[in-house]
Amino acid sequence: MRYDVVIVGAGHGGAQAAIALRQAKFEGSIAIIGDEPELPYERPPLSKEYFSGEKTFERIMIRPAAFWEERKVEMLLGRRVVSVDAPAHQVTTSGGEAIGYGHLIWATGGAPRRLGCSGNDAAGVHTVRTRADADRMMAELPGVTRAVVIGGGYIGLEAAAVLAKAGKQVVLLEALDRVLARVAGEPLSRFFEAEHRAHGVDVRLGVAVDCIETADGKATGVRLKDGEVISAEMVIVGIGIVPAVQPLLDAGAEGGNGVAVDGHCRTSLPDVFAIGDCALHANHYADDMPVRLESVQNANDQATVAAKTIAGAEAYYDAVPWFWSNQYDLKLQTVGLSTGHDAAVLRGDPANRSFSVIYLKDGHVIALDCVNATKDYVQGRKLVVERLAIDPGLLADSTTPLKETAG
Repeated sequence: MRYDVVIVGAGHGGAQAAIALRQAKFEGSIAIIGDEPELPYERPPLSKEYFSGEKTFERIMIRPAAFWEERKVEMLLGRRVVSVDAPAHQVTTSGGEAIGYGHLIWATGGAPRRLGCSGNDAAGVHTVRTRADADRMMAELPGVTRAVVIGGGYIGLEAAAVLAKAGKQVVLLEALDRVLARVAGEPLSRFFEAEHRAHGVDVRLGVAVDCIETADGKATGVRLKDGEVISAEMVIVGIGIVPAVQPLLDAGAEGGNGVAVDGHCRTSLPDVFAIGDCALHANHYADDMPVRLESVQNANDQATVAAKTIAGAEAYYDAVPWFWSNQYDLKLQTVGLSTGHDAAVLRGDPANRSFSVIYLKDGHVIALDCVNATKDYVQGRKLVVERLAIDPGLLADSTTPLKETAG
């Protein structure tokens, strides 16, 4: 088998790459290789609307089967690429299939980070990365009274919210001194900690896990380093991902924590691109430092850049990052990257459950976290894109629309 473009990974990035190629009038052959049996589907709902049962799988599919057939995108599903032969322009799957390519787009995302302790593989211990992961949790949920969520990032908080709304006793464990510590400022962290506690979640900070307690191959609880055992029938581990790039690194691609790409999403290997969670790129909104962004926005925008480049059009990745998270009746919308901020302005009152945190660096706006404050999110985008210097007092005045602060 040989295709003009082979896309490895059937998530958001892989799907968008194929869509963008056809939109750019690319007429060559395209194949998407995915290690799951399903057609491309949305990942964020797995820890939210899909896990809670609010959305069926059909509602989170990126496109129906007919869409891919009409656009002549061949789906090679249930296959995992284990090696890349860059000089030969060929990939090999775990089943021994050799598939040739003219251009290769690597869109594999990452694998959930494991705890690395005993009991990690017991029944009842889950990660949230695939439909199969969510289906297993949903199947077990009726028999669960107590659940432990390990990790206070977006995945952990979203899963905890679903479990609490389902009436489960939930303990959330975070190793750092606050939730969302890696991605948000303290005001936002403390707000979400309080919200989860108000919904009955036992949020514990600065705690370390020793092991998963088991009996007859099933999880019965989580033992902490201090010896305490928290009983549970379900354990959800949400402690980040490991970028799935080893075949590319083995083939000689530059990288480490991800695979390095340039502004056109090219790797150091000829005719090989990488996009999405696994792509290590210099980002304008991180002061041009190399970062990996785990977001749908990044995957889609990088996919479009790679596709346009392959199709012969001029394209360069410089999109403003944005993220979102739904917990209970709260909608968090983020624009920009707050990493490295030296000041944070609170706009509005968290007690009203509608407010924003505006992050500054050297007096310039670099990011916003907006909770139930969509107008701030929409108007704040311009402040981030233009990195405007605005008086903090004006930013804090919620009676003044952000669009009027730019002068």
